[in-house]
Amino acid sequence: MSPFDSIAAADLPQLDTACFAIPSADQLQHAQPSHAPRFLLLYGSLRTRSFSRLLTEEAARILTFMGGEVKIFNPSGLPLPDDAPETHPKVAELRHLCEWSEGMVWCSPERHGAMTGILKAQIDWIPLSIGAVRPTQGKTLALMQVCGGSQSFNAVNQMRVLGRWMRMITIPNQSSVAKAFLEFDENDRMKPSAYFDRVVDVLEELYKFTLLTRGNSSYLVDRYSERKETAEALIQRVNQRP
Repeated sequence: MSPFDSIAAADLPQLDTACFAIPSADQLQHAQPSHAPRFLLLYGSLRTRSFSRLLTEEAARILTFMGGEVKIFNPSGLPLPDDAPETHPKVAELRHLCEWSEGMVWCSPERHGAMTGILKAQIDWIPLSIGAVRPTQGKTLALMQVCGGSQSFNAVNQMRVLGRWMRMITIPNQSSVAKAFLEFDENDRMKPSAYFDRVVDVLEELYKFTLLTRGNSSYLVDRYSERKETAEALIQRVNQRP
């Protein structure tokens, strides 16, 4: 018998007010929102023929076909982080879309072995909290990148770190399109290929994760440390009453 098979409250007295009981099926089966899943798509290049934008637009078509509601943020005109007030129209638009969304797609070119500053600036303008609202916590995220040469995963790996920092449910699958200039036709549509199929795989996984988690996000992001802080603050307020 393992010494860890039975742990009593006396063994961890600091956790005596915590509740880690396995929730019932009813507790986990929150009513699904009736609206279509909402997705915000961000891309990381302002070139006239931006392949990250073209891939993002293709992703928007696919998610819409699956049944989602999609909005794409155009980063043109977004100021550098901290170089404008939060009331700047582009900043306000971005933050509003983040609050509106239930899932996101981030797509960046790889520039100098990294994600672009254009994509990073968009993420830097999204705070972890806006008042009592956390615009990214508990929401789903899919990552994609385009490459000018051979396939690389530097940008998606960096964005995965950011997604974790933003407390997002970053799906396991991801897409990296090599030699992206060869993958789009004269109408700026992605050609049939293994790369296209992988993009569909990624978006299907994002769609499924969003359906599974959006109704349960409050349960998924409920943290012991935050419950503890709330309880302590309540006790302090009660003790301060005359």
